[in-house]
Amino acid sequence: MRQRMRWWKVLGLAGLAGVAASGVVIARAERRRRAYTPEEIRQRLLERHAQAGETAKPGDPA
Repeated sequence: MRQRMRWWKVLGLAGLAGVAASGVVIARAERRRRAYTPEEIRQRLLERHAQAGETAKPGDPA
């Protein structure tokens, strides 16, 4: 009986560690995303739009 409770404790601690690690990863990604200024975001979107416009469409003649 004691051995079974010990395994539950280990599993619980592992789950708690997993949740904490996930939170750290999410917080880091959010911090990185918010580091851009609105001007930088606008510039990156304009660049991506220009690149998307450069690609040939399937129906266009070459």
